Amino acid sequence: MALIGELVVQGVQMTLVLLLAPLLTGIVRTLKSRAIGKAGPPPLQPYRELLRLIRKEPVVAEGASWLFRAAPYLIFAGIWVAAALVPTFASGLLFSWSADLIAIVALLGSARFFLALAGLDVGTSFGGIGSSREMMIASLAEPATIMIVFTIALIVGSTQLSSISAYTASEEIGLRVSLALSLVALLMVAIAENGRIPIDNPATHLELTMVHEAMVLEYSGRHLALIELAASLKLVLYVSLIACIFVPWGMAPPGAGLGAYAVGLASYLGKLLAGGVVLALFEMSIAKMRVFRYAEFLGAALMLGLLGTLLAFVSRSL
Repeated sequence: MALIGELVVQGVQMTLVLLLAPLLTGIVRTLKSRAIGKAGPPPLQPYRELLRLIRKEPVVAEGASWLFRAAPYLIFAGIWVAAALVPTFASGLLFSWSADLIAIVALLGSARFFLALAGLDVGTSFGGIGSSREMMIASLAEPATIMIVFTIALIVGSTQLSSISAYTASEEIGLRVSLALSLVALLMVAIAENGRIPIDNPATHLELTMVHEAMVLEYSGRHLALIELAASLKLVLYVSLIACIFVPWGMAPPGAGLGAYAVGLASYLGKLLAGGVVLALFEMSIAKMRVFRYAEFLGAALMLGLLGTLLAFVSRSL
C-alpha cells in the first residue's frame, strides 16, 4: 500500500506540472496586457489554443524527414520528464533519486538539440536562422548553468534536488553570497532558455529577431501543440527549479500526510503565481536587446556563476 501511495503522489506531480504549464503562460500574457491598458486574452486562452491545434491535422513539408515528425514528441517527452522530476509540492518522492541537477540539464540539452535539428530539417532560411541563434544561446547558457550546479554542489555536497531543498530549508544554510550570485545567474539563464524578453519576445513574429518561433514555423496541428506545450512546461520547470532550490519552504517532507501535501500544494501554487507576476513585471520594464548583445547578457550570468563557484570553493577550504 505504501508503494501505491508513493506512485499516486508521483503521478499527481507529473500531472500537476502538465496541467499548470498553459495556465502560467496565460497568466503572464494577461498581466502584461492589463499593465499596458488592454483587456488581453483570459488566463485560460492557452488551453483553448492547444485544444484547437490538437484537433487539426498536421501539414508536413514534402522535404521533411522522419526526424521532423518525431521531434515534437521527443522534445515534449524530454521536457515533461525533466519538469516532473523537479520537486514541487513535496520532496523525497518515489523517483527523487533521479531528480538530479545534472540529469535535468542533460534532458533540457537533448530537447534543445532535437528542436534545432527540426528547424534545420526542412531547409528553410528562417529555420536555419532560428537554429543557429538557439545554439549560440545554448553555447553561452550551458557553461553558466554548469557553474551554478558546481556552486550548489560545493555548498550542499549533492546535486540531488530533494537533498538541496532540505539543506536550503534548514537553519544550517545561513547567509551565502555564492547562493545569491547563483540565484541571479539562474534567473538570467532561465530568461534566455525560455526565450523571454530581453532575449526574445514570444508575442511577436519579426523575422529579424525570432529565435524559438523561427524553428517551429513549419509545424502545425498536433505537432505544434506539443511544441507549444513543451515551451510552457519549460517555463514551469525553471520556476519550479528556482523555488525548489532557493525558496523550498512549504514543501511536504517525505512520508507526510494529506494535510502536509495540501499545504505544499497551496505553497507551490503561490510560488508559481509569484513567479508569473515577477516575470510579467520584469518584461514590462525592459526592452528587447539586439542579437549581438546576447553574449554580454549571458556572459554576465557565466561570470556570476563562476564567482559563486570560487567563493564557495574558497569558503570550504578555510
